Amino acid sequence: MFEDLGVFLRLGDATDVVTKEMYDFEDKGGRRIALRPEHTAGICRSFAQHRPTTPWKVWYSGSNFRYEKAQAGRFRQFDQVGIEVLGSTDALLDVEVISLGWQFFQSLGLTNVVLMINSLGDPEDRAAYIEALREYFESHSEKLSEESRATLQRNPLRVLDSKRVQDKTIIDAAPTISQFLSEDAQAHFTKVKAGLDALGVTYSVNEGLVRGLDYYQRTVFEYVSTSLDSAQTAVGGGGRYDGLVENLGGPATPGVGFALGIDRTLLACDSEEVFQGASPQIDAFIVDVVDGMTALRLADELRAAGFTVDRAYDGRSMKSQMKVADRSGARIAIIIGPDEAEAGNCTVRNLMTSEQSLVLQTEVVTHLASIVGERNPRRNTQ
Repeated sequence: MFEDLGVFLRLGDATDVVTKEMYDFEDKGGRRIALRPEHTAGICRSFAQHRPTTPWKVWYSGSNFRYEKAQAGRFRQFDQVGIEVLGSTDALLDVEVISLGWQFFQSLGLTNVVLMINSLGDPEDRAAYIEALREYFESHSEKLSEESRATLQRNPLRVLDSKRVQDKTIIDAAPTISQFLSEDAQAHFTKVKAGLDALGVTYSVNEGLVRGLDYYQRTVFEYVSTSLDSAQTAVGGGGRYDGLVENLGGPATPGVGFALGIDRTLLACDSEEVFQGASPQIDAFIVDVVDGMTALRLADELRAAGFTVDRAYDGRSMKSQMKVADRSGARIAIIIGPDEAEAGNCTVRNLMTSEQSLVLQTEVVTHLASIVGERNPRRNTQ
């Protein structure tokens, strides 16, 4: 969650994440540290520090923090899962990474996610493209929004990210990166597209896609949900960052990866109603009118055996607890009164049919399974 501030400062002073959005402060030891705004830089710092064998494949999960205006799909604290692979420049590795994210969204049942890809070329290609953009946007600066004119002074690439209506016509007519790609970068991108075609992964090339961090080069990509209504529709994305490890003090090491936004992905799942199944039915509700200890023990035993179980608390009366049992939707009520507690048994009542039987407490697991079916044990209680 915390990193040395220098790790993120090396991402570049033209990056909004560094200049505007990072929480940084001095800790009690006098160290300048930052709340993690993204994971990739920390992964590359770890690689530079420990030098694992390549190719190094890792995954991560955790919170990030960015100081920005909170809105639908964009929070100051947000969770991501992602993968990184360091040690290979192979274009088909890019394909594997992209397709893994694509398959993840498919496995959730999301059908309104589209994949956009682009190539930012090599550093020299990117530098030439940035200069061409600068000249173009400066020649049309009077038509740009005030925000985009300020962005232009820091990094012309970021102007392409503008969603303001005022900027759209100018951006649509801007030079495109494909005009500046070297032969090697173009061949790399062609191979990426061929690999995605071979796997049947549907994509579109978006030459305005530049991503929000300046360490990317060559392949960049985003997964976008068309079912989200907010301005923030990207549910994940990533790309290749072949120079980042070197910038962090490690050996020259290529890398590629992605991060998927948990918050936006869940919003997309809600929008497409992929999790609209009913809540799991409670298998049994335990009614204990003695002292609650039997209910405590039986609930733990039944949950360990894989059953969903609930119970009442606060020493309520039999009538009160049975009302709660009925409202819970449970199929079975397991009743322990003074007589049952003394004899070591319980009354098992089918709340659907009102049939009931007296069962030894030691046989409740087996008896419940005979009514509602076997469950997968959650832990071994032997």
